[in-house]
Amino acid sequence: MMIPIRCFSCGKPVAQFWDDYKAGLKKGKKPKDLLDSFGLERFCCRQTVMTNADLIEHVAKFKV
Repeated sequence: MMIPIRCFSCGKPVAQFWDDYKAGLKKGKKPKDLLDSFGLERFCCRQTVMTNADLIEHVAKFKV
């Protein structure tokens, strides 16, 4: 749904990179280069950012 504030494994804050990550992918940049520029070196942090699915727009249609 929404990106976690912190990495599940190590606890490093990763949410601040999400908007820049999406914008970089739309511009055609490689995920590896983006994550390197953010300073995310641990695999757990990279996984948290890369595997997030932005579903909030889809879920918001079903509000009560």
